[in-house]
Amino acid sequence: MDDQRTTVLCALLAVILVAYTIRWRSDPLRSIPTVGGPSIPIWSYWSALNFLINARTLLTEGYKRYYGSAFKVALFDQWLVVVSGPKLVDDLRKRHDDEASFTESVEEILQTRYTWDRELIDDPYHLDIIKDQLVRTPAAALPDVFDELGSAIPEYIPAQDNGMPIEVGTWIGLTLCAEEWVRVNIMQASLKIVARASSRVFVGLPLCRNDDYLNLAIKFAVDIFKDLYILGLAPACLKFYASRCFSAARKTIRQSMTHIQPLLDERRAKMEMYGDDYPGKPKDMLQGILEKAIPRRSPDSQITERIMSVNVAAIHTSSNGISHALLHLAAAPEYMQPLREEAEGAITTDGWTKAAMDKMWKIDSFLKESQRVNGVSLTAMTRKAMKDIVLADGTFVPRGTLITAASYPTHHDEALYENALVFDPFRYARMRAAGGEGMKHQFVHTSVDNISFGHGKHACPGRFFAANELKAMLAYIVLNYDLKLPTSGPRPENLYFGSNVIPPPVADILFRRRRQIVG
Repeated sequence: MDDQRTTVLCALLAVILVAYTIRWRSDPLRSIPTVGGPSIPIWSYWSALNFLINARTLLTEGYKRYYGSAFKVALFDQWLVVVSGPKLVDDLRKRHDDEASFTESVEEILQTRYTWDRELIDDPYHLDIIKDQLVRTPAAALPDVFDELGSAIPEYIPAQDNGMPIEVGTWIGLTLCAEEWVRVNIMQASLKIVARASSRVFVGLPLCRNDDYLNLAIKFAVDIFKDLYILGLAPACLKFYASRCFSAARKTIRQSMTHIQPLLDERRAKMEMYGDDYPGKPKDMLQGILEKAIPRRSPDSQITERIMSVNVAAIHTSSNGISHALLHLAAAPEYMQPLREEAEGAITTDGWTKAAMDKMWKIDSFLKESQRVNGVSLTAMTRKAMKDIVLADGTFVPRGTLITAASYPTHHDEALYENALVFDPFRYARMRAAGGEGMKHQFVHTSVDNISFGHGKHACPGRFFAANELKAMLAYIVLNYDLKLPTSGPRPENLYFGSNVIPPPVADILFRRRRQIVG
């Protein structure tokens, strides 16, 4: 009997192995070279683990070996096709959504059919509000941002002034250091500051200063990835139920409603009493979403979810960006004075306005170079093939495949950037000063060689707002503080997890209030 069971088991395993082998040999992706390990069935999971741990190395290897063409790396549930070189990056940019879809790639990666309300995906009208308020008329939102930064930065980065002691308080990550210096965990402080400034534009005063609400806004992105982990463990037939029963993000939305619901009730009442243009009507994003939600009869939970979804990108991307930049500055404080002089001149002439931000070429260059060196992610411009497509180099990509561009290796290519591995903070300011193509070298500009914000019609729509927010933060800090690393040495190393780039979470910076304060 045991021999028969063994024989049956061996036969079953043999059938499974043959089936996998046939499927592998007939897979159209097999013709695309693999980087990071074997592509054969079962063993490809080791390749996926390798990419999770060593994505930066593998993407650089693939970029060098297959430059101008495509290669693939393993994810745990599918293959990711990676393109490189200006020809293929531009090919990806030009593809229509019915060929290579940005929206469908987001749905695939974030499992939005389970993690988000379906109406947000089918009718994303909040994106139109982002484009209207933060892209077409960014200057209108900036006075509130500047005002909030002037309140938030001293609160989360307190320091001694003229050697007099201060009350440090209980802010997380804050430690009073010898005499005048205060030690601050830069990631935690940046998250709070960016959350405050962004929320001022999204939900207005006084909610943008409510600590409980800010913590929920920050926490929401983490909850999304917790949900993705749970969904990854659930079989397809149970994903819907898992998302309803175990979703951390949905719980955070319910908690956030306790703060947003009273605002919605108050604003609806005023609109009913005084009309749509009542005196003192808020001009924040919540109001814009509410006005579009009313004729659609959208429930308040969906309004809340739209606000929280905007927070995911606005808070975490910008807080990472300013953390990267401040760590570079703390590691090389010799760049402080030229930044300070530029900011002082612009603010003295134009005050805290968009016109002043536009004059800050060195600060703009500092942020753009920090983004180039560190990256928002190791990849960019991810799309999902909606039909079988043939790339410009002849590579065949079957329907349903995820395609992305190798941003990190592109931004560290010596053929594109002189001394590409070196942080050169005024690289782009020199290029702008050379004349001829000044716009090309601004922080917000995208190209086939600079794709951190994406490139083409799906490039990050909030980058214009984010750029001014980050420039104002950096300008305020260099005008009002001295800063340095706690110990001499190089800038602390980033963390890399798959294609994610994370500033060192435990990195501290020492801050000291300057004696001449510019607010």
